[in-house]
Amino acid sequence: MWPEDPSSLLHKGEATRRASFLELFFDLVFVFALTRVVDRAVEDLTGRAAIHQPEAVFAGAAKTAFLLLVLWAVWQSTAWTTSRYDPYQPVVQLIVLVTLVASMVMGVAAPRAFSTNADSFVAGYLIAQLSRPLLLAIALRGHERQRLELRMLITHLAMASLWILGVFFAWAGTRLIFWLPALGIEYVAYRSGWPVPGLGRSVPGKWSIAGEHLAERYQQFFLVALGEAVLVTGLTYANGERSRASAVAFAVTIVVSVLIWRIYFYRAGQILAEAVRQSRRPARIGSSAADSHLFITSGVIISAIGFELVIAHPTGHTPVTWLAVILGGPALYMVGRSRFEREVFNRVSPSRLVAIGLLLVLVPALLWAPPLGALAAAGLVLTGVALADARRARGKPPEAPAPPM
Repeated sequence: MWPEDPSSLLHKGEATRRASFLELFFDLVFVFALTRVVDRAVEDLTGRAAIHQPEAVFAGAAKTAFLLLVLWAVWQSTAWTTSRYDPYQPVVQLIVLVTLVASMVMGVAAPRAFSTNADSFVAGYLIAQLSRPLLLAIALRGHERQRLELRMLITHLAMASLWILGVFFAWAGTRLIFWLPALGIEYVAYRSGWPVPGLGRSVPGKWSIAGEHLAERYQQFFLVALGEAVLVTGLTYANGERSRASAVAFAVTIVVSVLIWRIYFYRAGQILAEAVRQSRRPARIGSSAADSHLFITSGVIISAIGFELVIAHPTGHTPVTWLAVILGGPALYMVGRSRFEREVFNRVSPSRLVAIGLLLVLVPALLWAPPLGALAAAGLVLTGVALADARRARGKPPEAPAPPM
C-alpha cells in the first residue's frame, strides 16, 4: 500500500482529472448525512419549544449551521486531498474509505450530536480529520509535502482536546463553547497554510492541485445538496397527509428545485473546470470557489428545510422563523451564486443582486402570508433570474470564462 516513490502519490494531470467512482460513492454518504441535519432542523422549528421558547429556535439554528460547517470541513478536506494526490493510489483510496465510514457515523449521530450521540459524532469527526494527514505523512516520507501533512496533523491533534472536552465536560447546551473554537481554529489554519511553530506555513493559493478535478468535485457536491432537497421533498409529501394544498406545495418545491439547478449550471456552473484551467492561480480560484460553494450548498440545504415545512404545513400562519428559512435559503444561495459568477466571469449580473434584495424585502411583506405563499414568492424571484439569464444569452454564442485570478 505504501508507495516506494512518494512522488507517485501526486496527481497525474489528465489521468486524474475526473472524479473516481469511489469519490462518487463517498458523496452518497453526504446525501444521508445532510438529510439527517435537515430532519434535526425541522424538528427544532416545529417542536413545542419553537412555540413556547423562541430562543430555542435560534439555538437550534446555530447548532444546525455548526453541523453543516463540520460536514463541509470533512467533505472539502477529502476533495482537496483527491485533487492534490492521485485518487487511484491505494493509500488515497484508503483515506477516502476511512472518511466515508467516519462520515456515516457522523450522519447517524447528527440529530443528537449535542446530547446523547456527542461521543459518536466527535469520534467520527476526529477519525476523519486525523487519519487523512497521518496516512499521507507516512506515505510522503522524505517528500517536501510531508511537512504540510505534519502541520495538519499537529493542528487537528491540538484541537482534538477541545472536541473531547465538549463530550465529557459540557452539557448539551454548552458544547459549542468547546467545539466552535476548535472548528474555527481549523478553518483559520486552513486559510493560513496550517502554520505550526518550528514547521512554518504554506500559501494555499500556491498549492499544486488538479484544478479541473476539484471543480468537478464542487459541482458534484452541489448536486448532492440538491439531491438531498429532492429526497426530503419526496419523502415529506409521500409520508404526509395528502391535500390539495400539499399537492400544490409539492409542485412548487419541484419547480424551485429545477430553478436552483438551472441558475447554478447556467452558465458558470457548466464551465467552472474551464475557468480553473485558464486561471493563473488554479489553487487560489479553487479556494475561493470553496467559499462560494459553502454559501451555495448551505442555501440549498436551508431551502430543503423550507420545502419540508411548506409541504407539511402549506396553509395557516407562517412563523417569522419559518419565513426566514423559506426566503433566506434562496437568498443565501443567490449570494453564493453571485460570488461564484464573479470567480468565473469577473462580474456579477444585476439580476442576482436584485433577487437577493427582493428576497430580503419580502420577509416583512409576507409576514401574514401562508407558508405556500412565501415559497411561491421565492419561486417567482428565482424565475425572474432564470428568465434574465435566458434573455442575456439569446442569439449569442456561449460566453467564455474570464477568471479574475
